[in-house]
Amino acid sequence: MGLRVAGANSACAPPSPPPGGADGNLRRLDPEPGAACTPVMLRSGILNPHLLSLLARVRHTNTLVIADSMFPSWPGLVEVDLSLVYGVPAAPQVLSAVLANWKCGGAWMASEFEVHNEPAVREEFRRALGTTPLTLEPHLQLKQRLPRALGLIRTGEARIYTNVVLESA
Repeated sequence: MGLRVAGANSACAPPSPPPGGADGNLRRLDPEPGAACTPVMLRSGILNPHLLSLLARVRHTNTLVIADSMFPSWPGLVEVDLSLVYGVPAAPQVLSAVLANWKCGGAWMASEFEVHNEPAVREEFRRALGTTPLTLEPHLQLKQRLPRALGLIRTGEARIYTNVVLESA
């Protein structure tokens, strides 16, 4: 048995019997005539509750790692695994979704990314990063940034050296 909220449309919440009676206990509040239904479910932007929780905890200069499917778990990092199958979702898809809702001051990738990936792949990542400044550094140097990261978002990305460290602005 649920309580109706004033202004709720009957299409949103099925009617339920009032929980109280003439003795003053709580009663169901009937909807106002013509009131619109307010959706309570996310229907756009990031939908994954674990990813939303991680993003909500990021503060100024905290870092996040967007990792490929082969990236190992890292001790001490909150991990959100979005991988579905090899290649899905791709890291640029996750980057685009995260950066659309998050203020980023800078990004780092391994310099090996430029050597081991085709120009079209490099352009795909640059488009996903938008105006976020990108710094390339040796892979081993990039890995030294990980212990300071707040969390790791694992994608299904299958291409090599596609891990990205993002720093909040």
